[in-house]
Amino acid sequence: MKINFLYLCCLALVISSCKSTYKTQTFRVADIPEAPDYTKESSWAVLPSKYQENLQTYASNRQDTLEADVFYVYPTLNTDKKDIRWNVPIDDVEQNDIVLNKAVLMQASAFATSGKVYVPFYRQAHLRSYRLFKEGGKEAQDVAYSDVKKAFELYLKKYNAGRPIIMVGHSQGTTHTVRLLKDFFDNTSLQKQLIAAYIPGIRVKANDFSSIKLMTSPSDIGGFVSWNTYKKNNYPKKDKDWYKGSVTSNPITWNTETSTSLEQHKGFLYTNGKIYDKALSIEITDGLVWSTNPKFPLRFFMSFLKNYHAGDINLFWQDIRENAELRVNNWVRKHQ
Repeated sequence: MKINFLYLCCLALVISSCKSTYKTQTFRVADIPEAPDYTKESSWAVLPSKYQENLQTYASNRQDTLEADVFYVYPTLNTDKKDIRWNVPIDDVEQNDIVLNKAVLMQASAFATSGKVYVPFYRQAHLRSYRLFKEGGKEAQDVAYSDVKKAFELYLKKYNAGRPIIMVGHSQGTTHTVRLLKDFFDNTSLQKQLIAAYIPGIRVKANDFSSIKLMTSPSDIGGFVSWNTYKKNNYPKKDKDWYKGSVTSNPITWNTETSTSLEQHKGFLYTNGKIYDKALSIEITDGLVWSTNPKFPLRFFMSFLKNYHAGDINLFWQDIRENAELRVNNWVRKHQ
């Protein structure tokens, strides 16, 4: 497998050290890329009928029998400071390769035994949209969300057929997934179909939703979990207090325990395709999951990183995989 984990490490480093030094231009409506048409399969990175080979490796061999769906929204992948675009067109070959062979492979794959996976391409906003939110970032994120929303509407109309749903996002993907949850699930009849929302990588508060509650037991359904991962005893260098008061689920035990041992860790997915169990222990702080330096090949290079943002999902890949399966089984049992 040619995917390089150092890419994820570098992405985390970029995010943790981001400054307002991007080459940029004023956000202009005329520069917005053409909107996707989600009736076309080409507008989707993944559909149940369209799994790339490396994702299929982690999927259920009984896919037709899966009783749930997974709707996944990938994170910010355009971090190039020289790229002046506010939004990425969905026919950008380079970005789409990253979507499929990094984001989907290292994140969405964890849910491929729990449900049929749906991943829309969308006009993701550039990383600077967060730092420059008032200078064009809001508009760029609104463009991105308009795609995600249309894709979800098409999914509900064409594919869902009343099936239960796992909602998944990371980073910018969580920004958009939170909006989906508010627009489609919170205080609506659709919440009955919500198995769980896994929304790490961004600040989420327990009271961000009205009827969708924080899940504090590994078998809970109908709610959400969220977390942000840093190396033990480290904090964000910029916006130092952003994380305080945010939800910090335990992505190993899925309960209110505030620390774990190496023996409890079920598995970290590395880019050689191997899963390394008992690779890390964690400690829950106010708004952050503190992780030890994971035990895996090239762990020396990871030791220089303090922000584990890019690993929020694949560091706990097997833990998430088994927990998602548990929640699906619990939902099905309660709705028989």
